[in-house]
Amino acid sequence: MSNSVIQPIGNIAPVEKKEKKRSSDPAQAEYEDGQEFLSNKELGQAALAFHNALLAFEEKSNESGVANASNQLALLCLGRGDYAKALDHLRRAFEICERQDDPMSMNMLSKQLIRAHRGLGQTKEAIKLALELVHGYNLDNNPHETVLTLEQLAEIYIEANEAAKAADTYRTIASIHSRFKHKKMAAEFVRKAEALEAPAQ
Repeated sequence: MSNSVIQPIGNIAPVEKKEKKRSSDPAQAEYEDGQEFLSNKELGQAALAFHNALLAFEEKSNESGVANASNQLALLCLGRGDYAKALDHLRRAFEICERQDDPMSMNMLSKQLIRAHRGLGQTKEAIKLALELVHGYNLDNNPHETVLTLEQLAEIYIEANEAAKAADTYRTIASIHSRFKHKKMAAEFVRKAEALEAPAQ
């Protein structure tokens, strides 16, 4: 993304084996090695390369490089369930993106931070971040991301034994679908809300 510091892991395309030019910048070369290992699902090698890239970017005071390497390491940590280490990497990347006024990257990182907090059982922090994301997506008039985040928020409320709040969240999702005349989807989320409310009746 041209205006975004963070490169999403999904944007890393498989690297063509023929004639790959290695960057003359050692830090960037390590980062690109990490991308190649990642595309080949060599996760241990990818982690080592991203770690080396992180150290090299730190030495060069390259904040964007530090943010990207930290993000990739965080995603690898999330993949193996090391939520505490992922949280450290994500917070570091988030602080850099915040300083650089990069809301797109901050939103992307917030989604990963929610995963890390959920993995650590820190539901209050996860709920706070999800509500902040919903608020931002509403301001940006982005109903698709609003709905996706609300679905995640409902799941977190259920994990926290907050059935009433989860039901309210599902009804909010239903109302968004109704506004766009998605009748079947709206009905599905109303049913989810009713299922949560049923035991209390």
